[in-house]
Amino acid sequence: MSDTALSNLALDLNSETPRSPRSVLGGFVVAGRTLDKCRAVINGTAGEYHFDCPLDSLFLSFSGITADEFKAKVATGADDKEMAAWIEERTAHLAKIDIIKWNNDLRYKRISEMPDELQEFLEGYIPEFLPAEKVVYYWFDVYDIEEGRI
Repeated sequence: MSDTALSNLALDLNSETPRSPRSVLGGFVVAGRTLDKCRAVINGTAGEYHFDCPLDSLFLSFSGITADEFKAKVATGADDKEMAAWIEERTAHLAKIDIIKWNNDLRYKRISEMPDELQEFLEGYIPEFLPAEKVVYYWFDVYDIEEGRI
């Protein structure tokens, strides 16, 4: 694949948002969002978004894929289907039920279930950056509210 393939796939995160962390790619929540941010970083269109942030690291750590390996594969210009197949191949060692449990843990993680430092951070972040009328039920709601999906 060429640089053109990657640039055609990369979002401009200065004016668009990456996928919801709830979006599934290769069987994993967070993976599609990680891919969107990685493409944009390589393409120079990431804006304020970062690849290999703490959320991405959760996916990468659980899957056993390093950030460098992921970025190298993305740099080939692999499309979503190719990336999903690559992720599935790289995570074949994981039991399906473990992936399901991991996905569900993140999908339904409440702020009160997060580490203390993240709870403290979000205690100030939510009222500062999210509309007061929006209710955060789960951690992923913060992303989806801020980015206008809910």
